[in-house]
Amino acid sequence: MDTSSPTTLPSSWEVQVDIESGSKPRTVARLQDWEYLERALMRLIAGWGRYMAAWDDKVAVHRHIWEQAECVRRLRERLMQFPGSVHNLDQPVAQQLEALANTVLLAPSHPDAVDGIYQLLSGALTSAYLHYIQRAHPIHDAPTVATLHEIVSVKEQQRLWLREYRRRYPHSTDATYRAAIEQALAACDQLLQPLPRNGLAAAPAGVNTDFRLPARPAYPPSSQPPVDIMPILMANFAEDLETRRLFWPIGYMREMNLAMDQLCWIYDGHHMPWEFQQDIARHLWDESRHGDSGYSRLLDFGISITEIGFSPYSDPAATTSLPPAAPQYPLPNAIPAAGWAKPLSPADLYEVVFSIGLIAETGHFQVKREAYDDFKAGGDLESAEMMLFDIIDESAHVQYAHRWLPLLAKHAMIDHEGYRERAAAIRQQRQEEHLARLASYTASATADNDPNRILYNQLIERVRTRYPLSNATTCPPRSPLPM
Repeated sequence: MDTSSPTTLPSSWEVQVDIESGSKPRTVARLQDWEYLERALMRLIAGWGRYMAAWDDKVAVHRHIWEQAECVRRLRERLMQFPGSVHNLDQPVAQQLEALANTVLLAPSHPDAVDGIYQLLSGALTSAYLHYIQRAHPIHDAPTVATLHEIVSVKEQQRLWLREYRRRYPHSTDATYRAAIEQALAACDQLLQPLPRNGLAAAPAGVNTDFRLPARPAYPPSSQPPVDIMPILMANFAEDLETRRLFWPIGYMREMNLAMDQLCWIYDGHHMPWEFQQDIARHLWDESRHGDSGYSRLLDFGISITEIGFSPYSDPAATTSLPPAAPQYPLPNAIPAAGWAKPLSPADLYEVVFSIGLIAETGHFQVKREAYDDFKAGGDLESAEMMLFDIIDESAHVQYAHRWLPLLAKHAMIDHEGYRERAAAIRQQRQEEHLARLASYTASATADNDPNRILYNQLIERVRTRYPLSNATTCPPRSPLPM
């Protein structure tokens, strides 16, 4: 006859309360540690992400930024379900965690950083999650177990990406760097137990270092446009529907540059609340998807980056002298990152959010809606779909700007009054400047022997042959391209 207590648990289960426990199980402290490190991982990926050269790797890194934001969201939502609610968030954690994050950040090279981020730190977190899942009470703490299962599935996808990346670019992690991370993990008890609080909030990864992002990201060798058809596209934009259809995927493809620049927003915006980081992570991923959707449509048309180029936004001349140059990843057929970016001050961060949200994105809704209507009427539903999803995303981005500009202004100690009127005036000024330049664009567009004109004609004909528009000759003139 079994006389054991019905409440006795198998020895492999860890009870999360003890005789001195208050109203919170030890689970809360664990989740706080893990949430800090998931946020750190997002910032680490942002810090080293501009070294990625290949198009598909840029796409992957930007998706990882959003995935990390979602991991943090899941942990924060679970923390709010325990006694203390929102007061469980953003609490001090052990400084050993900051030391661990900074050890991973300060890699001797980009390939080592990839291993440190995706293999060593992320791998240790995954092991800690699985350890907890296997030992937590499956009924009492089922919500935490479910949350960790969701996060582990994200980590598995990132692990598979790393495996494929390492097949293309084999690398052996620097022994000293690996040993330093392993020592830092040992000081954190392999993340298996909550660490004692020391009363001081650990800083975000990199805040107490001189780590700097490269001013110009790495790029594929086809970055430099062999010719420049953009003046012709701009000159013919308002009058010709087929020109607009060629312009938009090229324009969207170049939005990948904005996503690369927004890695700096993530890294340098550490002083802002988590919700700002979350919105920017989504904004960054959206811009990367817009870039990829534009390039995908160009590939549908039979047009590759090699033919039209993919020039960067960032200027490597805008650099600082610190830190010492990090060794470049010896990737074949890549233009390496260059220079060091000046860290974004609070005022700089305000201006970039203002410029993108209130000028660039707000100013393009009309022409995008016209393109959506015209492509749909002409039977090119995939191009119309490309436009519609961008319009949906950009509408949210404008709301992000309105939401965060007041707090950004407060941090920067600048005057935010009349920001809508200021944005409208800048949009009007840039529109007038753009229209004034169209005369020179038109001149180049009419030179039949110009190499740019020859390529433009070839591309228009190629797209027309593959996907003819039923309204190509009947569509009325539309608004000129703004700014």
